[in-house]
Amino acid sequence: MPDSIKLSELVNEIDKAIKNRFAGQTFWIKAEITDVKKQPDKRWCFLKFIEKDGNLITTEIKGVFWANTYHNIERFEKETQQTFASGLEITCNVRVRFHKRYGIDLEVLAIDYAYAIGKLELERKRTLERLVKENPTIKLLPNGTFSTKNNRTELTMVFQTIALITAPNSDGQRDFNKVIDKNKYGYAFSVTPFLTTIQGDNASQLILKQLKLIEASKEKFDVVVIVRGGGSDIDFKSFNDYELAKAVAMFPTPILTGIGHDRNTNIVDLMSRQHKTPTEVATYIIDNNMNFEAEIDELKERFFQRVDELLDDAKDELASMKQRIKNLHPTTILKKGFAIIKSNNKILTDTKRIKVNSELQTIMQSETITSTVTRKIKNEKGIDL
Repeated sequence: MPDSIKLSELVNEIDKAIKNRFAGQTFWIKAEITDVKKQPDKRWCFLKFIEKDGNLITTEIKGVFWANTYHNIERFEKETQQTFASGLEITCNVRVRFHKRYGIDLEVLAIDYAYAIGKLELERKRTLERLVKENPTIKLLPNGTFSTKNNRTELTMVFQTIALITAPNSDGQRDFNKVIDKNKYGYAFSVTPFLTTIQGDNASQLILKQLKLIEASKEKFDVVVIVRGGGSDIDFKSFNDYELAKAVAMFPTPILTGIGHDRNTNIVDLMSRQHKTPTEVATYIIDNNMNFEAEIDELKERFFQRVDELLDDAKDELASMKQRIKNLHPTTILKKGFAIIKSNNKILTDTKRIKVNSELQTIMQSETITSTVTRKIKNEKGIDL
């Protein structure tokens, strides 16, 4: 039988070797995190650090945050506006620990927030560049904003039918519906909810699925509204997803967002029409309809004002015509000293019909004179009356 030692003896030797090698030392490492299990009530977090060659994991070791360093996770989420979750690559300061039962792990002492923020911003920048490069209808404008098929689509003059993408029973849904339903103008809207997960793993694919359902719907919507609220204030990763951003940019119906991101505008916002909160989106929709109604009221007022002006002008013109007609009436002409000459009870307008010895009736204002023509004398041109 070969010589043997107890397991504990070997583990003790390993423990001594690790302590001798790593005692008092810390290391900055860069690695991807996975299998993240946070316990906020105890302020612990267990995870794994991995390194890959392509899709193949080549290195793996356990990691841990204890209560005295758990605040690093909270600060990471606040600084980066991202949930501390599997799939992130971070740079952190660790020390090597060995436990005789649980084995070796890395205790996290600090996180390099600047690296995390820089990496996220770089990913965002690359996604925007890819959107512009691969999709000719998405254009970066000189002022730094983006022109897309969606945000170039003309808005309807009046919003009536709304497709609402939001999380079920969320504050975002309640806030939006409250403003819409209780608007002081009494406007009625048809709001169709398309409920789905808005944040977390696979949220972008789930939102994309709702957009496809809206596009395939028999009901034609005036506008699509995407709102969030009531969940995490930090998880906006889904709204920076390339495929979702592309779908929003190409969507045929105008999209209004109320995602509530106070720091950096996410990519979905840039591809659509951005508003900060669900309440702001609802207020915008109501104000749009109110402005349209105000324009109609103004046009109506201007119309009736113009009608009154036209009627007044017509009355003046009619009065003028009546006066002109009155001035041309034979009675008015006779009052001015003119006379009407008749022959055989017919008014004469041509002297050629007047013959010598013809009997004429000369009608003046007060009397009619009967006379006989004894001679005709042709008037010279320019005769002075």
